[in-house]
Amino acid sequence: MGSVADIEDSRKELVRDVHRLARMSVLLVDSTKGHVVFQNGLESSFVANVKAKQGLDPTLVKLKEVVLKQSVESFSLGGDGVLHYQVRLCVPNVDDLRE
Repeated sequence: MGSVADIEDSRKELVRDVHRLARMSVLLVDSTKGHVVFQNGLESSFVANVKAKQGLDPTLVKLKEVVLKQSVESFSLGGDGVLHYQVRLCVPNVDDLRE
């Protein structure tokens, strides 16, 4: 953590908290609605595997194509192109990931 010498006394603890969160790989994302969103910057190896292998499951590949062409109520593609059902990650049926 850098020095907080130039920070107002009333804000020093806040700055320290932000630095602690950064060391824990928590990202602070400024929202357009006037509040801050917290995101965990770390990703488990399982989630990384799921994301990498969604393109190997023919059913999920077809579903992704449908989602891209038209709105499917319960399914969505994240900003990283990963398919989700509601808020859940779609796990491909490859390499025993579902077990």
